Amino acid sequence: MNLENVIGLGVAGNFAHHLEQAGELKDFENVVTAEANAPKGIFPFYLPGSDSFLGQYCIGTDRLELPNYEANAQVEPEIAVLFDIVYDEDKQVIDLIAKKFTTFNDCTIRKEGAKKISEKKSWGSYSKGIGDKWIVIDKFEKGGVMDKYHLCSFLQRNGILYPYGVDAPLVGYSYFYGKLKSWLIDKMNTQIDFGPLENIAEHLRACSYPHQAFISIGATAYAEFGEKNYLQSGDKIYVIAYDRTKDDSGLEPSETKIILHQKVL
Repeated sequence: MNLENVIGLGVAGNFAHHLEQAGELKDFENVVTAEANAPKGIFPFYLPGSDSFLGQYCIGTDRLELPNYEANAQVEPEIAVLFDIVYDEDKQVIDLIAKKFTTFNDCTIRKEGAKKISEKKSWGSYSKGIGDKWIVIDKFEKGGVMDKYHLCSFLQRNGILYPYGVDAPLVGYSYFYGKLKSWLIDKMNTQIDFGPLENIAEHLRACSYPHQAFISIGATAYAEFGEKNYLQSGDKIYVIAYDRTKDDSGLEPSETKIILHQKVL
């Protein structure tokens, strides 16, 4: 599926311990949240039609190209959801309708001195990665298909396969289903330009109010190897979503398993 006309947004801090492990907690020290476990905010990683660096389509399928400088890049294994956006007559977001989901690598460079999260998120046409299929969302609430899914990730280096992120159920996200949707709608309308965050309503306006949003809903915590190792050329990345009632976390494909497989260049 081509997402070139779809705004790309990410959720920061929606899984316990990820920001601490990524060394990014300090970036959000002045960001106040409604609850202790609430996500910190939304950031853009792709803005269709923008003249800025975020206007370059950055989502690949089988390769990840590192920047041509010392990047300290890490996989951010995530689930991403395609939402239809519903606006009112004043162009306020009033609903998000979850259509389908896939796996996503919100690969991030650990860039010193970056003022905005988005500055660490996109550096070229193969900065991100998307899974090999989509799963239709029957209902974005308890009792739906996503209840059964787990997310895991691995990195293969020199022929050895290492766990990169922890294996986690999707229902383990801090905010999920209705709570996440309500929070997203609020932030899309009200988030201001502050600290590492940006005004999302202004981005929606500048993108001519796109009909859909591709939203990565947060990276899992890292396994030991993932926390301590940055990406190198030649690495192979696997981000996998699997139905725990039918599949396991292995690399073998199945009808219900989503596999993102990228080679690092």
